[in-house]
Amino acid sequence: MKTRILVLILTISCSLSFAQKKLADKFFENFNYYKAIELYEKAVEKGDMSAQVLTRLGDSYYNNSISDKAAYWYGEALKEHKTIAPEYLYKYIQSLRSIGNYEEADKWFKELSAAQKGDSRLKGYNPDEVDIYNMLTSKYEVIVNVENVPFNSENSDFGSFIYNDKLYFASARDIENEVYNWNKEPFLDLYQLSITDTANVKTYGSVSKISSIDINTDFHEASIAITNDGKTIYFTRDNVTKRNKLAYDKKGTAHLKIYKATLVDEQWTDIQELPFNDKIYSTGHPALSADNKILYFVSDREGGIGQTDIYSVSINEDGTYGEPENLGEMVNTEGREMFPFIAKDNTLYFSSDGYLNLGLLDIFKSNKLKGDREEPENLGAPYNSGYDDFAFFIDSDTEQGYFSSNRPDGKGGDDIYSFNITQCKQEITGTVSDSDTGTLLNGVNVRLIDETGKVIEELNTEAGSDFTFTVECDQSYTVVANKLDYKEDKQTIAVDNTNEKVNQADLKLVPLIIDNQIVINPIFFDFDKWNIRTDAQYELENIVDVLRKHPDMVIKIESHTDSRGGDRYNMKLSDRRAKATRDYIISRGIGKDKIESAIGYGETQLLNKCANKVDCTEEEHQINRRSYFYIIKE
Repeated sequence: MKTRILVLILTISCSLSFAQKKLADKFFENFNYYKAIELYEKAVEKGDMSAQVLTRLGDSYYNNSISDKAAYWYGEALKEHKTIAPEYLYKYIQSLRSIGNYEEADKWFKELSAAQKGDSRLKGYNPDEVDIYNMLTSKYEVIVNVENVPFNSENSDFGSFIYNDKLYFASARDIENEVYNWNKEPFLDLYQLSITDTANVKTYGSVSKISSIDINTDFHEASIAITNDGKTIYFTRDNVTKRNKLAYDKKGTAHLKIYKATLVDEQWTDIQELPFNDKIYSTGHPALSADNKILYFVSDREGGIGQTDIYSVSINEDGTYGEPENLGEMVNTEGREMFPFIAKDNTLYFSSDGYLNLGLLDIFKSNKLKGDREEPENLGAPYNSGYDDFAFFIDSDTEQGYFSSNRPDGKGGDDIYSFNITQCKQEITGTVSDSDTGTLLNGVNVRLIDETGKVIEELNTEAGSDFTFTVECDQSYTVVANKLDYKEDKQTIAVDNTNEKVNQADLKLVPLIIDNQIVINPIFFDFDKWNIRTDAQYELENIVDVLRKHPDMVIKIESHTDSRGGDRYNMKLSDRRAKATRDYIISRGIGKDKIESAIGYGETQLLNKCANKVDCTEEEHQINRRSYFYIIKE
């Protein structure tokens, strides 16, 4: 007998826990995270340590930016289940970083990185095609304004670099230079011009050759990098003999070399060839790390991965250089990698035809230098086209820069294009009103929720009913409004990519208290049953909320049936339903003294003609199946 009682108790406990979880899920899916937290934590108290409950607790806190609680529950999920889905592991890492626990975050970051390849937990993700971090992070659309710069010539111009309000580039505009047989244009020289930027409007000075009598020769010079102190310039030049002739290898190929010069009295002097150049392969396209301690370059030297690879070499404090190292397969392919550039934020940009691209050379970016192991990302249009796109330069502070391209409609063979990046933004604005009277409501809590379910902004309409949110383009948002003694309302807005568009979201709240009643949507019961279903629990939580917010309120519950079935049976059934409703409300922490009575009236108080033996529709019968929550005391 004791065993049977124990089994019965366990069965009831499991049933209650399951019901609690289902109700919590319903609130979670409707963005009511605080109610979901309350119910999930109750489920945990009753012994439910399932992955769904623990991770949804984590999500409920994460979506409200309560990082310490989110980290705790994701951590509990890991303790209980050893592994959790990658999206939860990612959010666990973000939560740990948010509270300053970087050591633990790094530990799990390594776990996540290792899991990207060959781990069944990542089924559905292809790490060769999808960057899980970008996929799990909100993507914000930007507007990229691209312009063909006014100083382009009818010949090739490319390779912009800015230092101290001077823009340096390579150009074949000097028609007095000897013609290069490959493209029938003059050999390249290095040029400079002043640049000013006032209110994002650029003004360019006159173009002149670089300040040096030694750098420009009768052959190619291009692709520069200047140190942070402005005293050293690195540049690419054809391999030239001491007699100012092109030097060829045994196959008749003239290769490239990197040189450096020093600034003395505003002139670049003391031209020196770098020691890792060679006569039988090319070394060019120099770029400096943000701290100037590493030089990056391009070479087709022996032992590389593809046709041309990007290499790095350390610059020692005494001015000597270390051994060149290939950047490896996280950057280099069997194709061509060229024109590296390292931004202030340590992002590596380069051009390649070895990855999936729009055609020929495309511009890519990589976070390899920041320690990430993700595949380089194609910048896409408008930076890239079906033609060669290369020589990317950006000031990551201002998000302005330049790139070069031989796309159609340019002025010359290669042209320089300027760009600036602005966030595409829109507004969601609206009002909140009473659904019955149309009266505008103040003191309303309004939340803005993104596609992942995260609350990204919250405000209270204290002075009036209106609200405004500034949002990113090309995303979907849900606006949720709550006010004391009203049912919440929500509206989903699909934001397109039209900059500065205004979206309207007018919300209407249904009052819960009308005259002497708390009015909710009808609560339904299964046929011939009186247990409280999940959808009924969801509605009854409105009663729970009102009673919690009004400590002195007392109510009575009335339950009614339609006329189908025997009169005495309906009386008993409605009474059981009224008392089951009362018991549910009490189970949610409401004192018994808050409910004066819970009585069923069967079919004795029908609202329409549908008495016994009267033919009525299901909708007409439904009118009579109802519950009332009368306020006895305010």
